[in-house]
Amino acid sequence: MPKYAAVFLIITMSSIGLPGLNGFIGEFMILMGAFTVNWVWAAIAASGIILGAGYMLWLYQRVMFGKNENPANQDLKDLNFRELFLFIPLIIMAFWIGIYPKPFLNIIDKPVEKVVRIVNPDYFKKEAALLKTEKSAVKQPTKKAEVH
Repeated sequence: MPKYAAVFLIITMSSIGLPGLNGFIGEFMILMGAFTVNWVWAAIAASGIILGAGYMLWLYQRVMFGKNENPANQDLKDLNFRELFLFIPLIIMAFWIGIYPKPFLNIIDKPVEKVVRIVNPDYFKKEAALLKTEKSAVKQPTKKAEVH
């Protein structure tokens, strides 16, 4: 079943968080968010990602390259055109989100902001204060040395 194995591999790599696929964007954003709050949580999350990736690769190896001891599975047919036709949009979306996530992030921006305001009401106050200090630092004129 080479077609099925290829589709399964792409989706497994997406689940692992391979760069260029949608799982990477999600995992990266989660780790960055966790790191801004507490680096220990980010380290725990990163170790979970590593363990999950190891498990997924082990799963793929055993399922696709292991012995087929069940007689009912001996004569399974590979994906037909209709089944492949259903998987192709999912694969395209996985790559699209992994390469250019902006349209999808724009859609979820407002709901995420609403959740952040509920969970951490001071978050946007701190962000506004940081932006204000950055702008004031940029606006201050620098003294130029006079050349005679």
